[in-house]
Amino acid sequence: ELNAGDNNILVKVVDFYDFNAHTFFFARRGEAIGPMSLDVERALLQDPAARSDADTMALRGFYRSRNWDQWPALHEQELDRAWELAQLDKQIPTTMVMEDLPEPRPATILVRGQYDQLGEAVSPGVPAALHAWPEGAPRNRLGLAQWLVSPENPLTARVAVNRDWQRFFGIGLVRTADDFGVQGESPSNPELLDWLARAFIASGWDMKALQRLIVTSATYRQVSHVRPGLAELDPENRLLARGPRYRLDAEQIRDNALAASGLLVEALGGPSVLPYQPPGLWRDVAYGGGGLRYTAQEFIQDHGDKLYRRSLYTFWKRAAAPPGMLLFDAPNREVCTARRNRSNTPLQALALMNDTQYVEAAREMAERVMKESGPDAVSRIDYACTLLLARPARPAEKDALLAQYEAQLADYRKAPDAAKALLATGESA
Repeated sequence: ELNAGDNNILVKVVDFYDFNAHTFFFARRGEAIGPMSLDVERALLQDPAARSDADTMALRGFYRSRNWDQWPALHEQELDRAWELAQLDKQIPTTMVMEDLPEPRPATILVRGQYDQLGEAVSPGVPAALHAWPEGAPRNRLGLAQWLVSPENPLTARVAVNRDWQRFFGIGLVRTADDFGVQGESPSNPELLDWLARAFIASGWDMKALQRLIVTSATYRQVSHVRPGLAELDPENRLLARGPRYRLDAEQIRDNALAASGLLVEALGGPSVLPYQPPGLWRDVAYGGGGLRYTAQEFIQDHGDKLYRRSLYTFWKRAAAPPGMLLFDAPNREVCTARRNRSNTPLQALALMNDTQYVEAAREMAERVMKESGPDAVSRIDYACTLLLARPARPAEKDALLAQYEAQLADYRKAPDAAKALLATGESA
């Protein structure tokens, strides 16, 4: 708002990367001459027949504000209702929907790939080397979907069952799960891959049935011990002579710890959550302040049950992904990753021993063991191993864990403040 006479305007320009904030301009917005705004003045000067709905509403609002005593209160009430409606609308989930144009745009081959050199016109189709387009199917995305899952098409089912096999065995029947082309690796057991693909299609693409088929098979239920000589002959278990033996993925490690401790919240659905993370996680990649949660300007940790939801629901900022996930080889989600690498590093061990999420899960599991097992240390060790390994502790394991328990107990008796600090880790009581 400018006063009569000279006015000094201070303009501070901050370049927010690609937001074009280095440009500025002057514009007349909402100015008024006396009690009348310029919008109302312009509407009055127009021919009534040419006025827009916005002009008419501006005139009505101006007239009511000057000639109706009840108008200010009613208008304020109207604004409150509009705000409440907007808040309600934000809570309603929305789904993006795509539609085909009534008349598809023409598509042509570009001569030498140049956008302005249009060649032969083409229509939707599929590679001639594969099976034909389904008879009667429309030449659009629906028809393509029907072609993809057609019983005559083995490719979709082969890719799907190979990825499920990789999930349970650590490596797919085709090692290159992200490449089934001529540059990909041939399957180690092509007959098994074909059989699984046909069974998957015959089941009606039932994912649960496929997973049950794999985990109840004699192949999966083998022990994972490596027999003498087998490590040299088949180090990656491509011959399936033993059960799978590999480290869990990042999300499964966290969920497994929460499940064993009894903290895991198994509710399905709902918005993303923000569990424990290092302070200032998003500071270096934020574009300004404001603390707006879902514009990811500032990391604000959740509390209560939201801290213990499955890792599937963890809010993920691509430029600053959860460090605990990246540490265990989770991809940053900037590109599609069908096959993850697996590493074992000292930093992973440090995270499992010191990260708030895992320390809290460990003490909660200890409390669960104390409540649900016998009063002596040996029975508690057996019960803890049963929770984690689905079996009691073996004699050598029991001796090592009992010695560790007695040493830790002696240390904490000498330093009760350290025991209190351990119990204060995390927000659970």
